[in-house]
Amino acid sequence: MSIEKPYPRLEELVKLVGEAGRRLSDIEASEGAAGNISVFAGWPLEPGRLFPLCETITLPLELPELAGKTFIVTGSGRRLREIIQDPAANLGFLVVEAGGRTARLFTSPERLFVHLTSELNSHLAVHRDQILSTGTNFHAVIHAQPPNITYLSNVPRYQEQAYLNRHLLRWQPELIINLPEGVGFVPFRVPGSKEMMEATVAALRGHRVVLWAKHGVMARSDTSVKRASDRIEYAETAARYEGMNLARGEQATGLSVDEIRVICEAFGIKQDIF
Repeated sequence: MSIEKPYPRLEELVKLVGEAGRRLSDIEASEGAAGNISVFAGWPLEPGRLFPLCETITLPLELPELAGKTFIVTGSGRRLREIIQDPAANLGFLVVEAGGRTARLFTSPERLFVHLTSELNSHLAVHRDQILSTGTNFHAVIHAQPPNITYLSNVPRYQEQAYLNRHLLRWQPELIINLPEGVGFVPFRVPGSKEMMEATVAALRGHRVVLWAKHGVMARSDTSVKRASDRIEYAETAARYEGMNLARGEQATGLSVDEIRVICEAFGIKQDIF
């Protein structure tokens, strides 16, 4: 899917990033400086007034296929809840240079970070994979650390993807409608590592949200940065229901398989979980 004209202006995009960051903070998915956001925009954007300073940086991986592409990325150590207060101070405007080894980083004079997010390799690799495979002109990626679903990822039986999804998606109809592929699962990898990057890229090919074991989640959207944050909120809501049920001795059963299949038939949802 691609965004159609009129394309959002830079000021609109950074505001939406801020709103998504604030919502993730509201649901306690970004404690301290946890979490990061990046957005690819495939139409002309001028850093101009918001990001007048420019420097050249070395990218964490070579991206020759993305030469000339533009990204908006959160700075390392920045609090997602504070982006909305001053987006330019918390974000960088990145343009990949020819050859894909370096990029021009445009920032504000009020810049509050030294480097872009430490998860930049995973963000850029996921963007590249989706841009090249789908041809989309927009793509948003968010990493956050919602406590309920992150807790479940520490419980051995929820580390099995089929079990995880059958138990998460049974609690309300909106879950299977909004997460028809379910939640992908990535076993523990060192944060920021090549192994984490490669596993995340593979998992996000078939899912729009993946759970990083003992770490958090990453979500993507080709329509809106807030749609990506919505998907994290749906997954976290499901995990909160599951946790409530565990704490109460598993008295509730949630939607039955037949009920979920009826919902899918009524809404035209294709899924292979139930």
